[in-house]
Amino acid sequence: MKDEDNDWEGSGGSPDDDDDDFKPVAKKPKKSVSDEKKASTPKKTPSTKTPTSTKKPSSSRKNSVSKPDTPTTKIKKDPTLKKTTPSSAKKATPAKKTSDSKKGSGTPGKDVGGTPVKGKKKEEEREVWRWWDEEPHPEGVKWLTLEHKGPYFAPPYERLPSDVKFYYNGKPMKLSEAAEEAATFFAKMLDHDYTSKDVFCNNFFADWRKEMTSEEAATIKDFTRCNFKEIHEYFLRKSEEKKQMTKEEKKKIKEANDAITEEYGWAIMDGHKEKIGNFKTEPPGLFRGRGDHPKQGKIKRRVQPEDVTINIGKKAPVPPAPEGHKWKSVQHDNKVTWLASWTENIQSQIKYVMLNPTSRLKGEKDLAKYETARRLKGRIEEIRRNYESDLKSRETAVRQRAVALYFIDKLALRAGNEKDADEAADTVGCCSLRVEHIKLHEELNGKSDMVVFDFLGKDSIRYYNEVQVTHQVFKNLHIFMKGKETGDDLFDRLSTALLNKHLSELMEGLTAKVFRTYNASITLQEQLEELTKEDDTVNEKILSYNRANRAVAVLCNHQRTAPKTFDTQMSNLQAKITAKEEAILDAKKEIKKMKKELKGTSDSKLQKKLESKVKQLPKLEEQLKKLEIQATDKEENKEIALGTSKLNYLDPRISVSWCKKWGVPIEKVYNRTQREKFAWAIEMADETFVF
Repeated sequence: MKDEDNDWEGSGGSPDDDDDDFKPVAKKPKKSVSDEKKASTPKKTPSTKTPTSTKKPSSSRKNSVSKPDTPTTKIKKDPTLKKTTPSSAKKATPAKKTSDSKKGSGTPGKDVGGTPVKGKKKEEEREVWRWWDEEPHPEGVKWLTLEHKGPYFAPPYERLPSDVKFYYNGKPMKLSEAAEEAATFFAKMLDHDYTSKDVFCNNFFADWRKEMTSEEAATIKDFTRCNFKEIHEYFLRKSEEKKQMTKEEKKKIKEANDAITEEYGWAIMDGHKEKIGNFKTEPPGLFRGRGDHPKQGKIKRRVQPEDVTINIGKKAPVPPAPEGHKWKSVQHDNKVTWLASWTENIQSQIKYVMLNPTSRLKGEKDLAKYETARRLKGRIEEIRRNYESDLKSRETAVRQRAVALYFIDKLALRAGNEKDADEAADTVGCCSLRVEHIKLHEELNGKSDMVVFDFLGKDSIRYYNEVQVTHQVFKNLHIFMKGKETGDDLFDRLSTALLNKHLSELMEGLTAKVFRTYNASITLQEQLEELTKEDDTVNEKILSYNRANRAVAVLCNHQRTAPKTFDTQMSNLQAKITAKEEAILDAKKEIKKMKKELKGTSDSKLQKKLESKVKQLPKLEEQLKKLEIQATDKEENKEIALGTSKLNYLDPRISVSWCKKWGVPIEKVYNRTQREKFAWAIEMADETFVF
C-alpha cells in the first residue's frame, strides 16, 4: 500500500489494493548512473542490457473468457507494452503491433468512429502481448518462468554542507550522520501543517532520539529548543536550483533515470517483457498516514537488502544483492504475483514489488473480477430475496448479516476489516460500524424509517448519508442498538470473514467486494443508456459519460478536496466564455452590417467577406458550446474523484462498447496509460457488449 507522502515513486505496494490509482512514474535520482556504480551505493552496478530470456512462453490461449449465460436485460437498481520474442515459441499467439491512434478499432490513424485524429503527435508503436487470446495457466499458477533484477534501493544519505547547521537552545550543534539524516526529514516539512501537530512532533522526537548517540540524547531533551530553520532553507534553495536547471542538465538526469528504469524496471515473464510498476524501494522519511493517524511523524527506516525476499523463477539467475549485502531469502513461488517483498517498520505491513497495471497478471485479475460481477448480475435478485427473508430470522446473527448485506448492496458500502484501533486511524466499513456511526429517525425531512450514517471510511474519507430504509431493516437496527454504548459494535455477531463465507455458499467466488463492483458497473451502464443522446456532439456525449461516472463516484463515496487552483481555473474558463460570447456578438453585428451594405450593390470583395463571416459564426458558436460544457463538467466534478471508480470498479468493456457504439474517440475516456491497462477490454468488447 502506498503511503501518500511517498516522493520516491514506484515504492512497494499491496497486491490487492484496488483502490489506489497507480501512476508509474520514474523519478529522477540524485546520482548519475556512473555514481551508482561506486561500491558505496546501496545497489549493484547496473548493466547496460535488459535481461533477456530464452524460456518458452505458455501454451497458446483461445477464448479464455466467454460471456456468462446471464440475462442482458436492464436491471433497475433499488432507489434507496513491449514483448521479447523467445527463440522458440510453441503455439504462442503472435504479438500485435498497435499504436494509440488505432484505439482498438477502425483504421490506424483514426479514432473509433473513423475520424482522423488531429493535433496529436504520432505515438510510438509498441508490441502488445495478446494474453487474452491464449490458454490460461493451470488453476492457481500465475507464471511459468520469471526473471528480473530485484528492487532498486534509495540512494545513500549525503551529509549537509558544513555551513548548514542545526541549532539547539540557540547554539549550533554538529549531529552524527544518523541523527542528521533524521533531522533533515523534519526540516523538509517545516512549512507543512503536519509539523504543527503535537502527535506528529512527539512521534518524530521519540524516534529521532533513538537515532542519536548517547551524547546527543543527553543534550537534546527538549524538542521546543530545536531549530531546523537553516536546514529547511538549505533544501528550499536546492529545490529552487533544481527548477533553474538547464535543458542539458535535465536531459542528463533523465538519461540516468531512464538507464535505471531500463535495468530494473522490466521483468521477463513467460518469455514476454513486462513492465514493473514499483521497482524502487521507498526512501527513509517521516510517516504521514491518512487523516489523524496515531503514528504520524514516526521515522520510516531505510529498506536494506537484508529485509527483502526475492521471488523468481527456478531456472532464472538470482539477481546479486548490493555489494556487502545479501537478500533475506530467495523463493520460487509461481502461485503469487509479487517479485520482491519486505515488511515496513511503522505498521509492520508487507510491501511488494509488483508488475505494472498493464501486465498480464493484473489484466487477468481485472477480467476475472468483472466476470464474477457479471455472474452476480444473473443471481442478484435471488440473493436479494434471500437476505430480505433473513431480515425476519429468529437468529440475531442471521438478521445482522442480512442488514449488513442490505447496506453493502443498496449503499455500496465497503465490508470493512477488523484492525487494532491503536495501530491505525479510526476508519470503519459496514461490518465494523459502531453504534455511534448511525442515528435512527422514525421521521426525517418528511420521510419515515430514516437512518443517518456518519463515519470515516477508507483513507479517512467521511461518509455522510441520510437513507430511507425498509421498515424491517429499521426495526432490526433499533433492536441491535438497544442496551449498547456508543462505542459498541453495531453488528456484534458478524465479521467480514463470516459474511464472505456465507456469500461464497450462495455463489462461487462471491464476496462483499463483488457487490461494489457490480453496483458500480451496472449503474454506469444504466446511466449511459439514460443520458446518451444520438444527436449529441462528441463533447456533449463526454459530458454525459462523466455524469454517469459521477453517479458511480457518489454511490461509492469517492470524494476529493476541491483543487487549490479550482477558482482560478474557473475564472479563466469564464473569461474565455465571455470573450467567445463577445466574438459571436461582434460577428453577428458585422454580418448584419455587411448585408445592409450589400443591398443594391454587387461588391464581390464584400460578398466574399460576408460569406467568410457567415461560415465563421457556427464555428464560434460550437467553440462557445464546448467551453460551456467544460465549465459545467468542471463545476460538477469539483469535489468528486472519478479516477478510482473508473480504474477499479467499472468494467472497462462498458466504456469501450459505449465509445464504439456512439463514435466517441476512446482517448476521450481513457488516457494512454489507461488504454494500455485496458488493452484486453479494447480488443474484446464491441458495440454490442452488455455488462
